[in-house]
Amino acid sequence: MATKFTPLHDRILVRRVEEAETTRGGIIIPDSAKDKPQEGEVISAGKGKISEEGKVRPLDVKEGDRILFGKYSGTEIKLDGEDFIIMREEEVLGIITGAPAKKELAGARK
Repeated sequence: MATKFTPLHDRILVRRVEEAETTRGGIIIPDSAKDKPQEGEVISAGKGKISEEGKVRPLDVKEGDRILFGKYSGTEIKLDGEDFIIMREEEVLGIITGAPAKKELAGARK
């Protein structure tokens, strides 16, 4: 990514993780039939949420984390021709650890 983007406060920049384009049986799934993935990788994160006392509470997510988020979370943007989502940390449902990436799973099934 040539453009450097730093989200403000409690916002994070997320790249969706692409899903496999074929099923186990080899059937190709057209784009129109696929749901957008609700899993992504945190590309960058803001400094944290500012409390009423003026103190900054750091975010629980950080760059490189794999996360799950709601279907309608965030705002979709395009930077340098690539699609990203900007969302608040509170829209993150959880952090994924120890699971292989979906791309790795798709490659193992072929």
